[in-house]
Amino acid sequence: MIPKADARGNSATMRVVLLTLAAGQFLMALDSSVMNVSIASVADDVGTTVSGIQGAITAYTLVMAMLMIPGGKVGALIGRKRAFMIGCAIYGCGSLTTALAPNLTVLMVGWSLLEGVGAALILPAIVALVAGNFSTRRRPAAYGLVAAAGAVAIALGPLIGGVATTYFSWRWVFAGEVVLVLVILVLARRVADAAPDQRPRVDLVGAVLSALGLGIFVFGVLRSGEWGWFRPKPGAPAWLGVSLVVWLVLAGLFLIWSFLRWEARLVKRGGEPLVDPVLLENKQLTGGLTMFFFQYLVQMGVFFVVPLYLSVALGLSALQTGARILPLSLTLLAAAVLIPRLLPNVSPRRVVRLGVVAMFAGAVVLMAALDAHAGPEIVTIPLLLIGLGMGALASQLGSVTVSAVPDEQSAEVGGIQNSVTNLGASIGTALAGSIMIATLTTSFLTSIEQNPAVPDTVKSQANAQLQSGVSFLSDAQLKTALTDAGASADVTDAALDANAAARLDGLRAALAILALSALVSLFFTHRIPSTQPGGNKG
Repeated sequence: MIPKADARGNSATMRVVLLTLAAGQFLMALDSSVMNVSIASVADDVGTTVSGIQGAITAYTLVMAMLMIPGGKVGALIGRKRAFMIGCAIYGCGSLTTALAPNLTVLMVGWSLLEGVGAALILPAIVALVAGNFSTRRRPAAYGLVAAAGAVAIALGPLIGGVATTYFSWRWVFAGEVVLVLVILVLARRVADAAPDQRPRVDLVGAVLSALGLGIFVFGVLRSGEWGWFRPKPGAPAWLGVSLVVWLVLAGLFLIWSFLRWEARLVKRGGEPLVDPVLLENKQLTGGLTMFFFQYLVQMGVFFVVPLYLSVALGLSALQTGARILPLSLTLLAAAVLIPRLLPNVSPRRVVRLGVVAMFAGAVVLMAALDAHAGPEIVTIPLLLIGLGMGALASQLGSVTVSAVPDEQSAEVGGIQNSVTNLGASIGTALAGSIMIATLTTSFLTSIEQNPAVPDTVKSQANAQLQSGVSFLSDAQLKTALTDAGASADVTDAALDANAAARLDGLRAALAILALSALVSLFFTHRIPSTQPGGNKG
């Protein structure tokens, strides 16, 4: 029986427990939004490109997606509280490594690997520890406040990143995370463990299959910008005349299918699966997980694309970029916190559908507003809509998934849920980035080819060098590169015009794929219950 700590603990202790778990959720969500406004600064500081930082962001969420389900099982094996604290310690080491990183390799070890491994232990444990420390009556409010802490992190992340980068250094963000980890470890002593009645066995074969399947799939999507989606770019790897991206995606899907088949066979033999296949037959649970996937796909895609437009295309500072993203953050936070409080009995399905429509409308409005002469003010209304939609989904989906299963399966669902959200975040960042870069490359080369001011020799050189991919460059960066290469004034002007137009084409294409993703998700909302789950389990 999972202990109900609040049945015997005083209210002060429970507030400390809730603060500790909420701080852990805040820390996990902060990394997903705080650095997007500082991509250009981070890239310059560690000697890499925007694509390199994109890879680090995607690798971080990918590591979490790969390890989240095994991480939940590890918590069941050693105890949720111990897993939470060990995860915090690993995460703190990763933050310290990142803060001191001299190059991209060390940055990825700290940020992508160590922080990812730590998060894979922390997030499933939080779900189980809420269930273990709060009674059934108080649990919905506790889950809501923990989820709100994540929304606060997403709301404040861009501004924190902007202030740190503008007045100090992006490295101070990660140094601050180390301090927060130390505080959490001190407070965690008040948290009651949620140890299971029996020590489960970890399904190693399932863990390997799921991790490889998810990893190979997302890696393929990530490389699409440089290798090509179907037709391989010059010099890119291919097999049977088709880009290696296709084969990686198919291999990942096959491994995921093999994982599900293995789990089913394990259950038939009386073994203990990594994921109980029966869970995937739960309509309410799979509906919530599907919408979580699409929410994070669109959310992280927007948090990657929009800061690039503001910081690179318009040349805003990190602080100005964070301030311009604040409308999204404010409506996200307001919707996530106020909808459950003001409309406790509203239909979850209706809220989710309205949220998806708001995200779709915001992406379309922003895509239509992009123009060569547009200023940063054009993002305000679209971001208000997108944030409202994200907050609406956040206000309902956690309750939908948690209430779909009995309490003893809360940690298992926590692992699956966080794996799905991080998979969505990985694919959203990779998909938006690869579509943007691929479209930018094509548009830039087409403009150069059609411009008579550009000599044929320059056109040939541009085709040879850029067919394998082009970075998302500001006008100042491109002008410096052309000046160093000894380009004439006419060629420089032509290239700058082509770059400005290509950037907008790339941004529009990325926003279009995100809008399409939001539209597709509407077809899955029928699995969301039409009434509040309450205390019913099923």
